[in-house]
Amino acid sequence: MGKHALLSASSSHRWLNCPPSARLCEQYEDRGSSYAAEGTDAHTLGEYKLKTALGIRAKDPTAHLAYYSEEMEECATGYAAYIMELVETTKQNCTDPVVLIEQRLDFSKYVEGGFGTGDCLIIADGTLHVIDMKFGKGQLIEAVDNPQMKLYALGALELFDGIYDIDTVSMTVYQPRRSNISTHTVFKESIYRWAEEVLKPKAELAFDGEGEFQCGNWCQFCKAKHDCRARAERNMELARYDFKLPPLLADDEIEDILGKIDALISWASDIKDYALQAALSGKQWNGWKLVEGRSTRRYIDETAVADAVSAAGFDPYERKVLGVTAMTTMLGKKRFEEVLGSYIEKPQGKPTLVPESDKRPAINSAQQDFNEF
Repeated sequence: MGKHALLSASSSHRWLNCPPSARLCEQYEDRGSSYAAEGTDAHTLGEYKLKTALGIRAKDPTAHLAYYSEEMEECATGYAAYIMELVETTKQNCTDPVVLIEQRLDFSKYVEGGFGTGDCLIIADGTLHVIDMKFGKGQLIEAVDNPQMKLYALGALELFDGIYDIDTVSMTVYQPRRSNISTHTVFKESIYRWAEEVLKPKAELAFDGEGEFQCGNWCQFCKAKHDCRARAERNMELARYDFKLPPLLADDEIEDILGKIDALISWASDIKDYALQAALSGKQWNGWKLVEGRSTRRYIDETAVADAVSAAGFDPYERKVLGVTAMTTMLGKKRFEEVLGSYIEKPQGKPTLVPESDKRPAINSAQQDFNEF
């Protein structure tokens, strides 16, 4: 069996929504990314911090982490502290909870060859806790209706339901760089019902390479996103508007475009990136050529430059206060609040038009404020 399952928990959001993408992605090489490598390092450090907090002997991996930083250190420490707090809370109802770290979880009863690795499980009578650490800071990850978390829960229930008197499953996404701790608790029966009614049929389609191609935000992590015809056809639907300017479009046409334009921009960017990488590998595109992009001048040796300017009688340095993020990293969050908390403000954000499903509260326009007055 390979390192990654065809129908893995981490890719479940994609193959549940677009079943044939699972087999389609098999044709593409898994090149990985710096973001994935950074996430792996963060998980390794988090595992070490948690084992140490639990009194389990473990070797400090810091020296071997290519992406180690003070921010990663702080996030891993916070993750371990959060788990320990959860363990203490669990002990109030169960004196001997079991804590498992980086546990392999098998859900092949419902998904052919399906398995994954749970970052942390806390098994106790009453509630089973499933915790997943996300080091990414791009997309906000919610625990509610999260298929990856449900699959981990299924794997954990397969191991411990019956041994422990489990009634509910609490699924938590710990995403420190987004200050996001999202928890969703459900009765275990709802997990089993989802597995039978939704998961199993979709997994069978995905394993057989069948079903309908469907486009959505899950396309972002699909290996076939550059040349998927279904994605191209969906985005090219906007061509029917013939690039008319807003005054010539009806309200319902603008609403339709708003719902698709972000996906169109993302798709166009993916196509450009794919074409560039192919050209760098030797591909010749008719009507296009590789050229050297614009560049800016830079110093070869900043220390030598500073010495030379100082010798000439000038000050080569500029001084400015560190930004909030850099200052927080330097001081640490707690010390930052103690020293600078009273000097921080958060101005009102620039108005942004988003779908109604967005959780942020709506703001009134100037016209609405006037009408209310």
